[in-house]
Amino acid sequence: MTPAAPPALFDRAALRRRRDRAAGRMTDYNFLAQRAFDDMADRVASVTRNFDRTAILGGGPDLLSGAAAGLLSDKTGWIIRSDLSPRVATRLETPALALDEEALPLAAECLDLVLAPWGLHWTNDLPGALVQINHALKPDGFFACALPGGATLTELRQSLMAAESELMGGVTARVSPLAGTFDMAALLQRAGFAMPVADVDRITVRYDNIFALMADLRGMGETSVLADRPRTAAPRTLFVRAGQIYAERFSDPDGRIRATFEIIHAAGWAPHPDQPKPKRPGSATHRLADALGVRETSLGEKAGR
Repeated sequence: MTPAAPPALFDRAALRRRRDRAAGRMTDYNFLAQRAFDDMADRVASVTRNFDRTAILGGGPDLLSGAAAGLLSDKTGWIIRSDLSPRVATRLETPALALDEEALPLAAECLDLVLAPWGLHWTNDLPGALVQINHALKPDGFFACALPGGATLTELRQSLMAAESELMGGVTARVSPLAGTFDMAALLQRAGFAMPVADVDRITVRYDNIFALMADLRGMGETSVLADRPRTAAPRTLFVRAGQIYAERFSDPDGRIRATFEIIHAAGWAPHPDQPKPKRPGSATHRLADALGVRETSLGEKAGR
């Protein structure tokens, strides 16, 4: 008997619709994806090899412009782009596809490089998506992704929860749960990637008020699509009160509010026999205490036994 699939956390049909609506103006709001992608391109440029066939999953229009285009042009050959939204896909650099990251139509070992800027955080089965990407990479192929981390929009989350608790006597989830740095490194390892690494880029963006922040999120196509989100529109009084709380707790002396965005960068390699391997436990030939010039102390001595 096949076990039932876990309930979906995100409504990806709603995500597709919202990205469709934002497609025409996304370039004006896509500064986070562009920052993440520029950083990813810089990392690819530092790798001492070239990549013949590359796929870029998500991220939105015009990422391959400016500095990123120059960095990748010397390292990559054929590039294909994609997005969950068909309307966004029509605005991507060609060739481009509209596809679902949860069901990638990619053959085994068909790519040398996969980049996933700012999109995998909306997948219901992130480990499964990573396994599919690993499957599509040739041995020793490289994968890098960027997605918002757990501290992203912490000010908005706190303000909405405080306002809803005050006005309605309870809270509902209105901002999506997000992964942390250690989560991503572990997920890459679980998906079979070799030498996984992860790090974080934290930035603060300032806004006139909470409504300006939410306008940016709509322009990015990044408003909440939680499957169990409230289906009735929240009263304006909730956001007015949340804006007041936001300003009270998270504003600068000039009255502008702060919004934290955390970009988690993660990368790994498709396994290959020639890659470095970790040494077998117990195979060391030198003691750490000798290298540090200190006396080695046993656990028994530390405990006073």
